[in-house]
Amino acid sequence: MCGRFARTSSRDVLAREFGVTTFVNVDLSPRYNIAPSQPVDAVIRHGEEKRLGPMTWGFRSTNPRLAPINARAETVATSPLFREAFQRRRCLVVADGFYEWQRHGRTKTPYFIHLRSARPFGFAGIFSMHRTDAGSRVATCAIVTCGANELVTPIHDRMPVIMPLEARERWLDPQTSGGDLRGLLVPLASEELEAYAVSTLVNAPQNDSVECVRRAG
Repeated sequence: MCGRFARTSSRDVLAREFGVTTFVNVDLSPRYNIAPSQPVDAVIRHGEEKRLGPMTWGFRSTNPRLAPINARAETVATSPLFREAFQRRRCLVVADGFYEWQRHGRTKTPYFIHLRSARPFGFAGIFSMHRTDAGSRVATCAIVTCGANELVTPIHDRMPVIMPLEARERWLDPQTSGGDLRGLLVPLASEELEAYAVSTLVNAPQNDSVECVRRAG
């Protein structure tokens, strides 16, 4: 699964990395411990533009009791909850790394997992437009997860789908076929990632500082 991540890259870096042409109502202060129900930054395709704007992490549909943060790669194309978004509303949720917890008996050790290149990346995401009780419309999203690669497997059996550079355009392109899209929902190669243990500070969402991503010990 993916339940916590960091986004620390600057506006200029994100513009270059993702080809963003328009920024919409974003606060790109570094965030080290993004949790479910909080705002995330996501890239969408809007005509010929690439727009980066805020979404709420937790996919809202017509069922007010549901707000899943993850969608499984194996069923996202066929699930009644997600299939329309998979076909029509795909995004890249911007991140610089994510956390997973490894169980040791009764305790869990948090790990920070990021690209060895230290570049930001995009999780495969799907989104919906949800109308609030006040009548306004907000974008809500879920991150697609898949089985873990060899690096992540000792920590957790699932991981978020990270779109490599050459796959981002196809994921965002509304003309990409369902079969091609499903072929993109695979774990990133282990050699592209690094994982290391971090402080249990990250266990509490209110802790949002660079200490969350520092190596333990």
